[in-house]
Order: sequence, then C-alpha cells, then structure tokens
Amino acid sequence: MDKKTIKDVELKGKRVLIRVDFNVPLNKDLKIDDDARIRGALPTIKYAVDNGGRVILMSHLGRPKGKVEESMRLTPVAERLSELLGRHVKKLDDCIGREVKKVVSEMKDGDIILLENLRFHIEETKNDPEFAKKLASLGEIYVNDAFGTAHRAHASTEGITRFLKIAVAGFLMAKEIEYFEKALSDPPKPFVAILGGAKVSDKIMVIENLLDKVNAILIGGGMAYTFIKSEGKEIGSSKLEPEKIDTARTLMQEAMQKGVKIVLPIDHLISDKIDANSNTRVVETIPQNWMGVDIGPKTVDEFKKELRNAKTIVWNGPLGIFEISKFARGTEDIARFIAGLNATTIIGGGDTASAISRFGLKDAMTHISTGGGASLEYLEGKTLPGIAVLNDK
Repeated sequence: MDKKTIKDVELKGKRVLIRVDFNVPLNKDLKIDDDARIRGALPTIKYAVDNGGRVILMSHLGRPKGKVEESMRLTPVAERLSELLGRHVKKLDDCIGREVKKVVSEMKDGDIILLENLRFHIEETKNDPEFAKKLASLGEIYVNDAFGTAHRAHASTEGITRFLKIAVAGFLMAKEIEYFEKALSDPPKPFVAILGGAKVSDKIMVIENLLDKVNAILIGGGMAYTFIKSEGKEIGSSKLEPEKIDTARTLMQEAMQKGVKIVLPIDHLISDKIDANSNTRVVETIPQNWMGVDIGPKTVDEFKKELRNAKTIVWNGPLGIFEISKFARGTEDIARFIAGLNATTIIGGGDTASAISRFGLKDAMTHISTGGGASLEYLEGKTLPGIAVLNDK
C-alpha cells in the first residue's frame, strides 16, 4: 500500500482527529441493532490511545440533511463505544464551535471525545472549505478510517486535508485498500468475480474494469435477466432494464473477445409475487407473469464448477432476493461453498455483506468490505477522493 498509516506518525501528546464510520442501524428505541462498524474502528482508536494520542472522533449517522434530528444523535454510539473500550468516551453536542474547542483544548493524553453528527451541518456534504477548516482546527493529525465514505468528497473526508499537513489511513482503511489493490493489480489466478444485485446499470463499469483482470464472471440477481433477455430468451415479468439490453449484449461480446467466461443462470427459482407466501417453482424458461427471484440448483452447480479452482474471488451483489428466506438459497449455497475454498474471498459491502452476516459466515471470508458504494467504485477502477488525499509513503 502506498499510503501512510497511523503507524507512520508520532501520536504522543497530539490531538488525533479520526474520521470513523459510525453510521450504524438504530431501532425505534434508538438502540444499536448492529455494532459491526463500531467494532471495526476499535483497533485504530485503541492504537491512538495506547500511543498517547488525544483522540477526537467524528462521524455521520443517517441523512439528517443539514439539520439537527434528535433520532440521529450519536449518543447511543458513544455509550456502546465506552462499553467496548472499557473507558469513558465523552460525547459533545456539536462538532464545531466555541464549546467544542474549549473541551478539546482541555484534553489529556489518552482522552477520547466523540463529536456530534457531522451531517447536522449542511456544509459537511457540500465540502464547504470554512466548515472543513473549523473541523481541522480541532486536530494536529488527521486519520481517515471511514472506508464507507471514502468515495464521497465531503468536508470531513477530503476538504479537511487542505488544512492538516498530516493525513493518514487508519487500520480499517489500510486493510480495505490493501485487499482491493491486490485483487485489482496482482491477484492470484484463477480470478473469478460474482456479480449480483438488482441493476445492470450499477455494475456496467465494474464489468468493464474487471474484463482485463478476471478469468470468469458469474452473474446472478435481478441484473441477470437483462443479460438473459439480450440473448433473446424469455424472462416473464422478471426485473428488466430495457435500455441496457444492447449494453449487456456488447459486454458479452467484449468478454468473449478477451477470453473471459461470462456465466449466466441456466435455471431459476420463480415466484408469482415477491412475498414469503408466494407460489414458487424451479424452471429453465420463465413463463409469463412469473418472475425470477433466485438462481436455480443447476446454476448453483455451474457456478461451483467455475469457483472450485479459483484463487481470488470478489463478490458484489446477492444472487436472489435473500431477505426472504425461501429466495435466499442460491446466495447461501454459493456463500457456504466459497467459505470452504482455499482462496482469497473479498466481499463487497452493503447487501452482500448483510447476506454473509445473515448466514453466519463472516469469519469464513478473507475480507468483508465495510463500504457498499466505496467498494463498488473501487471495483470500477475509480480514484476514491477520501483515499487520494492521504499522505503518500
């Protein structure tokens, strides 16, 4: 990795401003449903504390659109973080202003403060330089450990680095960069990509970028039906992006020219409606008024055949509507299969990560990304603004 990390800087006695991703799901009682993102930031926070840093954490939560929303305060996060660290985390009621500056100026080595939700200020998402400058004035060292927001040029992820000379990656960010860089620049082969999710339009650039890198691409989920339609086959009332049929056809031709195998579903679990109480059956050709909701058993076998000898597997997007358990089998079968392989398995964030978690397979994968949108843009070959601005080694 060519970016400096928190290990490359002296922290003792310094105010260390860490951008974390504490955008956790809260239930209606404002209790945290899943603290994985908080746990993900612990190694960086502990390292800063253990090395005498004065730690100031900043994050967003939800989409308050520039105004204070009581239900999106970071108070439950501070409480959970205090429990996990076994030490008090002081939560402030704002992220800038005189009161914040005063508390920060009184910090001692090893203290931890959590600023209030950055997105209570509209200037955060607008990457306003004045707002970025106010945030930067709180710290001496900037650490970005929020991969989930690295694809956004916001004040706390990009603008802030114009006012702080030292800007480095936290451990979580470094791990994300390392796995994606290796997969995209020097992957052990055979390299197989599994792509799913609802829309072809979300994955066009990923496919284009991967065609020069992979040996095979396995396509499932709602996006598969546009590809199947491009071959002139019937898809009933399955998910279709009519305006992308030609694009799908072109991608298939490009893959063929480059010797990359694209594997589409050959059978499907179909349903008469998207509902746990629907009628379902497995077919090879989808009849009218029925829709594909998962890959079928023959497709699972075909996918396994391609995956069996893979040394690198990147997976972005579920292969069926896994949120309904009777439509989850294809996604689960493939997840369990790759969990047992001797391969580097990299799971894109978002829905794919949720599915892996739901099947209890988190520990069986090499790397599960903490960023859905960010991992997608990485796979598209884009430069992520929150990473580009960090100091080079």
